[in-house]
Amino acid sequence: MKKERLESVAEHIYGVQMLAIAMCLEYGYEIDLMKVIMMLAVHELEEVAMGDIIPFEMSLEEKKARGQAVVAEMLSELQDGKKVRELFTEYYEQRTPEAKFAKWCDKLEADLQMKIYDDEGRVDLVEQDGNAMLADVEVQEVAKGKQSAAEIWLEYNRQKNGYDENFLAVSRYVEEHKISA
Repeated sequence: MKKERLESVAEHIYGVQMLAIAMCLEYGYEIDLMKVIMMLAVHELEEVAMGDIIPFEMSLEEKKARGQAVVAEMLSELQDGKKVRELFTEYYEQRTPEAKFAKWCDKLEADLQMKIYDDEGRVDLVEQDGNAMLADVEVQEVAKGKQSAAEIWLEYNRQKNGYDENFLAVSRYVEEHKISA
């Protein structure tokens, strides 16, 4: 990424929460939106201690285990820390409509940010020595015929995250149009 300053965790949390509100209201999802908003804030707690770990740096299982340990420690002194840990775990287990919706919002917001960086000319697919993402076999398959990092990332997330028709439509719109922050 050729940019001095990238999106902060706080900016991401705000962006993903606003996206959740917009998607819920625009498409009429019958979910507990407040639970989603809280879940989106909580699931990023691990990044405060661990940093932003992309899927190719460690397995999802390892990230989940490390994240749960970090979050448990962070919340151990809170009266209602158990409730927050439950939201964190629910997000990772992906068993509820709220958890699935939250994850789709999280991934789509990351896609939007990648598209913005790409549209600004900040992503160079050539200078990528040691990039674990581009070395991944699945990513290489998705990358065939794609011209930009945003195209690759958008398609990869569409395939990996099982978006419903509304999230697919927004993802495709983002891919086809120039967007800005």
